Amino acid sequence: MTYQDFKQSHAARLMRRGFLKFLEYALLIGLSYYILSPLLLKIATSFMPETDLLDSLVVYIPTHFTLWNYKRAAEFLSYWESLRNTFLISLVAGLIQMMVCSFVGYGLAKFKFKGRGIVMAVVLFSIITPPLTYQPSMYLKFRYFDVFGIIEATTGSTLNLLDSFWPLLILSVTGFAFKNGLYIFMMMQFFRGFPEELEEAAYVDGYGVFRTFFRIILPNSIPMLITVFTFAFAWQWTDTFYTSMFFSRIKTLSNMLLRGFEGMNVEGHTMALAAGQPLTIALGGTYSLMVIIPLIVIYIFTQKFLTQGIERSGIVG
Repeated sequence: MTYQDFKQSHAARLMRRGFLKFLEYALLIGLSYYILSPLLLKIATSFMPETDLLDSLVVYIPTHFTLWNYKRAAEFLSYWESLRNTFLISLVAGLIQMMVCSFVGYGLAKFKFKGRGIVMAVVLFSIITPPLTYQPSMYLKFRYFDVFGIIEATTGSTLNLLDSFWPLLILSVTGFAFKNGLYIFMMMQFFRGFPEELEEAAYVDGYGVFRTFFRIILPNSIPMLITVFTFAFAWQWTDTFYTSMFFSRIKTLSNMLLRGFEGMNVEGHTMALAAGQPLTIALGGTYSLMVIIPLIVIYIFTQKFLTQGIERSGIVG
């Protein structure tokens, strides 16, 4: 091969590589725009007054910047009260589910006991079973709550736990809360890959099972624990299945978002808002942004731990 032929082949390789890079970046930019454009449009409309919403020439940049949508959405749907309730429920439920699922996952991963296969089957069954199949029985269980008939035999009636935090707390403690089967499976996969030498060394030093778990296992499982907590917190934050079933008077962000803005009276408007109107859609988008902003902040601080936890859980890769 002559030097001239080498130069031509090298230039052809560079052109081919550059063309492939161009296609790669074009595809990534196109996918990013397709995914992010609805969010960017929702952010833009949240700062638009009604005049901009009705103007077809205004798309992404408001001509009259305003925070009116945020103020009215927060006022009409009781944002701060709903935020407090949602944060309290998500925090407590997330912490309880993190500890319970780690404890159950460790037991399934490290110990052989009678009935282990049944427990594993129940865990897997809870993952694949649609929640709607057990919704009526769960509602009735907490509407007429009793423990083996003891409460009714003692007091003469059952307990009504609806419109309280007790249903979610009981489900979290017993490991039957939303997505708990998935969290148990994640923790089990993680503990299966945990070095057995650390446990054996702890047993040699006189540690029991519980002391080993709390003093050795948990401190070395921080990324996975944070991953499970973040998942539990986020799912509970946006949950409408349990909160709409158990709460009718307690306000949460997701339930208030389902309520919508139809029928809301607005100053300066002769008619109440109705479904499909631009202002109604803008207020709904604004409130949905107010719901997900705390989750975005949490994700920013836990992104590193989430990546490590998912990689070490064995679910991907």
